[in-house]
Amino acid sequence: MNPLVVLGATGSIGRQTLDVANRLGIEVVGIAGRSAGEALGELADAHPNARVVAADPEAQAADNFRKRFGDRFASGPEALVELGSFEGATVVNGVVGAAGLRASLAALSAGNRLALANKESLVAAGPLILQASAEGGGELLPVDSEHSALFQCLLGEDPDDVLRLVLTASGGPFRGRSRKDLANVTAADALAHPTWNMGPRITVDSATLVNKGLEVIEAHFLFGMTYDKIDVVVHPQSVVHSLVEFVDGSLKAHVGEPDMRVPIQYALTYPRRAVGSPDPFAMAGLTLEFAEPDRAAFPALDLAYAAGREGGTAPAMFNAADEIAVEAFLGGRIGFLDIPAVIESVLDRTEVAPVVDVDGVVAADEEARKAAREIIGSR
Repeated sequence: MNPLVVLGATGSIGRQTLDVANRLGIEVVGIAGRSAGEALGELADAHPNARVVAADPEAQAADNFRKRFGDRFASGPEALVELGSFEGATVVNGVVGAAGLRASLAALSAGNRLALANKESLVAAGPLILQASAEGGGELLPVDSEHSALFQCLLGEDPDDVLRLVLTASGGPFRGRSRKDLANVTAADALAHPTWNMGPRITVDSATLVNKGLEVIEAHFLFGMTYDKIDVVVHPQSVVHSLVEFVDGSLKAHVGEPDMRVPIQYALTYPRRAVGSPDPFAMAGLTLEFAEPDRAAFPALDLAYAAGREGGTAPAMFNAADEIAVEAFLGGRIGFLDIPAVIESVLDRTEVAPVVDVDGVVAADEEARKAAREIIGSR
């Protein structure tokens, strides 16, 4: 297996990736975190041969890291991009937010395998990611459990035989609640996810179904399917990770425990499989539920479909507006139902442009963030 670079190493995906790598004996040649803090320092000590990058460090902390780790430490956004282009590596991109886009492009342009957990790369710049992969010879594999499930279900199948892709959603902590019920929910309520242990933004995005909307856009780019052929179904047990329905009426589903280490490991070992959990999956007594998402209570899902269908910079603006709205919600400045309202207002007031280059995507991202802050400030 290729040596491993882990971007976003201090986050949930990054730490689980390093756990998998240590268990499988994969060499870790690079780790990156947002800041030069103790969490990154501990990982650097645990992987003494790895290059270490702090993408956005405070100056004094960076100086301390240079004294501590010497030449193997670098800082700043360009250092993150350079680490992504480490020759012959598998690059796991678990960076949260648009900061991971340039690193994804660098990895693919260098011909590396990109194990992608950074939603923003495909959502904001899907055409650029596909172009970089085609031109650089890089290999794009999904890490999200839903997209890994679809990838595995589609292996060996003719795309023309696919009737639809079905992404499963847990429903988050507010499954079954009406729009009226959601008026006064708190950040603590939204962060109490019933199935997955994730970072704060993705947990809130799961509660609003924004996360599922982003996954719909990702699936469009990953698998080349139109939005009319991508559906979402609520499945609270989170055991069926996604399904593919074929034109003959057959369905393939990827089933297993809700454990992110499984899709992470598959992205590292593909096309082979390595030994994972020692315990067989317990099927006896298992009950599986499926339901349509409540689009009235959770309108962000339809907003994501609309942004995806509009194309261009609309998905980037959707994502950026959500990031600012979630930040405001977690800070107590807006309510839960204001999150989709802010996204919709941003999409209504901003102009969509074609995705031509990274600078254009970044400009659209910044414009949407500015608009979101103005809308939140006026509430």
